[in-house]
Amino acid sequence: MPRFGELEEQVMLRLWAVHEPMAVRDVRDALLPERDLAYTTVMTVLDNLFRKGAVRRGLDGRAYRYEPVLSREAHTAGLMREDWLSGGGRAGALVHFVEGMSPEQLDALRDALRVALPEEPVPNEDDPAAPDPAPGLADDASPADGVGFDADLDTDTDADLDPDLG
Repeated sequence: MPRFGELEEQVMLRLWAVHEPMAVRDVRDALLPERDLAYTTVMTVLDNLFRKGAVRRGLDGRAYRYEPVLSREAHTAGLMREDWLSGGGRAGALVHFVEGMSPEQLDALRDALRVALPEEPVPNEDDPAAPDPAPGLADDASPADGVGFDADLDTDTDADLDPDLG
């Protein structure tokens, strides 16, 4: 997952904001008035982002148009995943991260967890429509009893199956 320098980040923010491919001149104009950059500077930044795999480009006449490969959210999630995997004290880092969140951010995190990790419904024994947890087994059967299981398993060896091994 590419990490961006300050100017690369500003360019990516402009690309993410428009949701359509942009020419170098469009990106340069979007950076104004905060950043009055030369056309060639913006072109170099976009080329660097292309080589990093952060943007794709396509010819439109004689000019390239650039668009992000990932959404801003997907890019941010990828960076977080990399940081998570490289961290030594993962649980501790997560606790510190969550402790620093505002109430609104915590609500957003709870909502995201509800979407990403929906709870499995708890089976209700009294519900006749509830799925059988182990179809084919009697209530008191277990795999050790051999009830509901094929006790006469095929015991062919590799040599039985492949004549070159025998």
